[in-house]
Parts: sequence; C-alpha cells; structure tokens
Amino acid sequence: QVQLVESGGGLVQAGGSLTLSCAASGLPYRDYAMAWFRQAPGNEREFVAAMSWSGGRTYADSVRGRFAISRGIRKNVVSLQMSSLKPEDSSEYYCAARRIDGDYPPRTDYEYWGRGTQVTVSS
Repeated sequence: QVQLVESGGGLVQAGGSLTLSCAASGLPYRDYAMAWFRQAPGNEREFVAAMSWSGGRTYADSVRGRFAISRGIRKNVVSLQMSSLKPEDSSEYYCAARRIDGDYPPRTDYEYWGRGTQVTVSS
C-alpha cells in the first residue's frame, strides 16, 4: 500500500521560515519524482516544486529563490524548506509522487498523494 505522509506545517509570521517533510512508502517502482503542491480555499491546486530520483529540480516562479526541495539519503523522504514566507503562501500543502523516465521532474500527472499539511503565514 502506497503512503505519503506529510509533516511540519504550522503557523508562522511573514518573513519567517518553515520546513515540510514527506515520507513515502510502498511505491511500486524505484525511479520516481516527488513533488509539492498547494491549494488554498477557493483556489485550484498549484504546483510548487518537484525533484527527480537523480536530483533534478524544478520550481514554480512564485517560490523560486525562497523555497528549496531536497531528498534524504534514502530518497524516500522529501523536504521543502520555505523561507521569506508571505501571507499568500498560506495553503494546504500536499506531497505527491509519480514514476518518471529521465532526470527532469514533471509538474503534472502525479499518481500518489498525501493528505496534506496546513501552512498559515500571518501578516
């Protein structure tokens, strides 16, 4: 059974930092990308960042330079270090995984999803 479990959400003041983590288990393949998405109430879910098995990374324009995605040595844990947080970063953040071929992580068509963790940035 595939499980993606997020942790690390919470309340932070604008300009502050927060790190989210996601642990994946049970994925049926070895080469997979892991990504973060977010969705605020009334908005569509949007891509935040992704990382491939081999280390390739991609970011949404809105977070590039402020957020950093990384994977642990065992690669089944992905973290999202968020800094210079803004009130508009407040959302439910979701971890996702999918199989990929190649080094560049995709931004769409993720197959497996976590339940989310809430991030609230106060002004």
